[in-house]
Amino acid sequence: MRVALHTTVRADRIAAYEAAHREVPAELTAAIRGAGVREWTIWRSGVDLFHLLDVDDYPAMLAALERLPVNIAWQARMAELLEVAHDYSAEGAGAPLPVVWEL
Repeated sequence: MRVALHTTVRADRIAAYEAAHREVPAELTAAIRGAGVREWTIWRSGVDLFHLLDVDDYPAMLAALERLPVNIAWQARMAELLEVAHDYSAEGAGAPLPVVWEL
């Protein structure tokens, strides 16, 4: 399944956010792939971040990563950089963007 997400980086933390993504821990990327993610791309326009994931099962991926120490540490790091930290609750579940049109 493809999942699109929208998040927002703090205006004063853009450089730190981009630097962090140049050094994503190998243990985390392996866990993400192990949770069924084939691709994950993030684009930035100003403070807006647009994510596109190609994943087997997005809710299952969230469940697989939620309690992993490497992901908990990463999410804490991202919480310092983002306007709103990632929400792993059933209500939040990453708030995927609805599909409006496809070609």
